Amino acid sequence: MSTTTAPSGGAARATRPFTARASGLSASAGALAALIVGGSVPVTGMLAGYPVLTGQALRYLLGGLLLLGWAALRRRPVPMPALRDLPALVGLAATGMLGFNAFMIAAQRWAEPGFVAAVLGATPLLLAIVAPLAARRRPAPGALLGALAVLAGVALLSGGGSWHGPGLVLSVLTMLGEASFTLLAVGVIARLGALAVATWTCLIAAVGGAAAGTIVDGAAAWRLPDARETTALIVLGVLVTAVAFGLWYHCVSVLGADRAGVLIGLMPVAGLIASVALGAQPLDVVDVVGAVAVGAGCAIGVARRRAPS
Repeated sequence: MSTTTAPSGGAARATRPFTARASGLSASAGALAALIVGGSVPVTGMLAGYPVLTGQALRYLLGGLLLLGWAALRRRPVPMPALRDLPALVGLAATGMLGFNAFMIAAQRWAEPGFVAAVLGATPLLLAIVAPLAARRRPAPGALLGALAVLAGVALLSGGGSWHGPGLVLSVLTMLGEASFTLLAVGVIARLGALAVATWTCLIAAVGGAAAGTIVDGAAAWRLPDARETTALIVLGVLVTAVAFGLWYHCVSVLGADRAGVLIGLMPVAGLIASVALGAQPLDVVDVVGAVAVGAGCAIGVARRRAPS
């Protein structure tokens, strides 16, 4: 994972040819990460009967250990976070990982899945606005246009939906958790690197999830998973955590949070592909139009703009 370029708003340390090549590779990495996460929805459903917080703790522990092993294999250092890095890392683990999953589960009790997905579709737009403002620069027109196209595409894919009670608030909290997973990482990635951020957040989330699960569920939190649940935890820990998190933070380290954020729109596209492949739903024209809109928005958002001469 490259840490040779500055995050969004910072000056690149590499030459332009390397940066252009890194931009394309990192966009591919981010797209692959989004597709992995989006396509994992059926796997997550295999844990429906397992304690939520404990399951998250085990998944993140496995992911963190695998990332440490990868770093040792490649002889890459994993810097220890400084005191000033801890608030961002702990906040990211609490809101963007544990909180995101908890809010999403709670939101679907009060709102249809399509409504929750539609609200999540606004995450790229939020990143396209907030990330550059945090870096004290104007939002990029390309990132904004791409985020709007992604939002429209996700709305078509999700089909909207209704909500009642606290459904809207919980859906918005889910979206904010998704955004914090990227926004809170930007500054720490610049100091520690993408690999270190992915590793430490996983380990912090594992400790936090274990503690919270024990408090909430007591002894029931630590029952042994059955074969189906064990398979799901391994897949989530390896692919959706270790691999996808590492790829995503590499993408953010090169593209910046605003340009990388449009790729989040690929998650529902991957979910659609998985559902159609498994026979859970048919493919109709609206789905195709929505997927095309998301793809176009991603292409617009990550396109590299030439610097003025």
